[in-house]
Amino acid sequence: MSDKELAQTERMNLLIDFYGTLLTEKQRRILGYYFEEDYSLSEIAELQQTSRSAVYDLLKRCEKILEDYESKLHLLRHYQVRIAQYEKLKALHIAEVDALVEVCMQTE
Repeated sequence: MSDKELAQTERMNLLIDFYGTLLTEKQRRILGYYFEEDYSLSEIAELQQTSRSAVYDLLKRCEKILEDYESKLHLLRHYQVRIAQYEKLKALHIAEVDALVEVCMQTE
């Protein structure tokens, strides 16, 4: 898997974490097979008793849906900004700040 594909898979897993509950059960299941369990399109098609192209189309449709949610709600982007700020605070190495940052990170 190339760096670009790996980055896309990581992004999709994060989008699924944030917006997955807004998808149908079938959509979540197929995304899980593909992005979390690393099944091939053919393996998913066999499990779902459908065609490989139908699985591919559903994956692309779900990716678009998730990206649309992110473009409107920005939950992932805001999360990434918060995490970056937490890391900067932790780099200060101030015990009291570190403790507060840990509490904040645990609520994410």
